[in-house]
Amino acid sequence: MLNLKFIQDNPELVIEKLKRRNFDASEIVQNIIDLYSQKNKLQGQADSAKGEMNKISKEIGMLFREGKTEEANSAKARTSVLKESIKQFDVDFAEIEEKVYQLQVQLPNLPHNSVPSGKGEGDNEIVKSVGALPELEDSAIPHWELAKKYNLIDFELGVKLTGAGFPVYRGKGAQLQRALINFFLAEAAKAGYEEIQPPLLVNEASAFGTGQLPDKEGQMYHDATDNLYMIPTAEVPVTNIYRNVILDAKNLPYKNTAYSACFRREAGSYGKDVRGLNRLHQFDKVEVVQIAHPDKSYEILDEMVKHVTSLVEKLEIPYRILRLCGGDIGFTSALTFDFEVYSAAQGKWLEVSSVSNFESFQANRLKLRFREEGVKKPQLAHTLNGSALALPRIVAALLENNQTPKGIKIPKVLIPFTGFEIID
Repeated sequence: MLNLKFIQDNPELVIEKLKRRNFDASEIVQNIIDLYSQKNKLQGQADSAKGEMNKISKEIGMLFREGKTEEANSAKARTSVLKESIKQFDVDFAEIEEKVYQLQVQLPNLPHNSVPSGKGEGDNEIVKSVGALPELEDSAIPHWELAKKYNLIDFELGVKLTGAGFPVYRGKGAQLQRALINFFLAEAAKAGYEEIQPPLLVNEASAFGTGQLPDKEGQMYHDATDNLYMIPTAEVPVTNIYRNVILDAKNLPYKNTAYSACFRREAGSYGKDVRGLNRLHQFDKVEVVQIAHPDKSYEILDEMVKHVTSLVEKLEIPYRILRLCGGDIGFTSALTFDFEVYSAAQGKWLEVSSVSNFESFQANRLKLRFREEGVKKPQLAHTLNGSALALPRIVAALLENNQTPKGIKIPKVLIPFTGFEIID
C-alpha cells in the first residue's frame, strides 16, 4: 500500500510512475487529494469549535459566581451545541478516512526505475539465458505422456477425486516430488533460511497484508463459513508472521523458507497451455522470504536471484531470467525477475519462479516496522520473496529434457534424495 503522505506530496510522480504499469491513477490520486483538502477544512472548523468550547467552559463558572445565571445557562447551551458539532466532525473524519482508504488500496506499487515499459509478457526483458537447448530424438514425447507411460502422475484419477488441475502423483513420480522439495529446502537451509511449516489457510487480514486482497480475490479458494482463504503461496502466511511487529534493525534481515501446497483457482484457464503440469489448481512449492532494511533490499534481491539461479543450474536445466515489464509485474511488486526453464518436448519456456522486491508496499499493509538505534520513529521494512522453486513445471522440464530410450535420467544432485538414478 502506497504511503498517503507520499501520494499527497508527490501526486504527479505517482501518476507518472504508474503509467509504466499502464495504470491511470490520475482520478484516484486527485480524489485522495480532494478528500484530504476537505478533511483539512473540517479540521480547521473542528479546532475552532473546540477552542470556543474550551473558552466558554472556563467562563461558565465565573458567570455563575458573578450571579449571571442567565448568561451562564446560555453559555452552557452553546457548549452543548458545540459538543454535538464536534461529534459530527468525528463522524465526518471517519467517513473521509474510509473513502481515502478504499481509494488507497486500489493503487498498485510504484515500479522500480529499472522496470521496462510494456503491456504484457511479450515486452519482458531477457537479462540472462544459460544452457544449450536439448536435442531430443524424434520419438520424444511431452511430460503428460511420459507420466502415463511410467505411471508417475495420474491426471484422470485427479479428475475423479477432485477435478481438473488436481493431479495424483504415484510411485517414482511421488518420490521425485518429495526429492525436489527436500533438495530445495536443504539448499535454502545452507543459505541461512529458517524453515517454517505454515498453515494452508489464512484469515482475511493475512491475505490483505501481502496484497492478495482485494487484487486476487477471484483467484483464491475461499471458505465462506469461517472466512478463510486457501493459500496461493507460502509467501502469505510466512510474511504475515511479521504483521504488526516492530523488529530490531540489528537483526535484519530475517530469512525464512517454507514448503507448502499452493491453491489457485486460475479461473478461465483452458486450452493446450494448461495441459499436464503446465497450470494446476493445486501444486507444491518451496518459498524463500526476507524482511530487509530498505538500504539493503536491492542487494538482497540480487542475492535471492543468485540463490534461484544456483538451483536451476544444479538441476542442469536450460534457463533464462526475465525482468518483468510494467504491464506484467504483479500488483504489489516494485521489481520482479522471472525464471523460465526450457521444456524440450513442448518446445517452449515455462515459468518456474518469480523473485520480487515489494519495498515497503506490503510492510505498510502489514504495519511491519523496525526500530533503528538513534532514530525515534519506527520505519517500514522492505519485504522480498521468491519461488525456490515451484515444482510442476520443473518436473515437466526434467521429465521431457532427460528422456532417453532407456528411461528418464535423474540429475546427479537429486540422486541422494530420490534413491534412484533413472525412471524406467
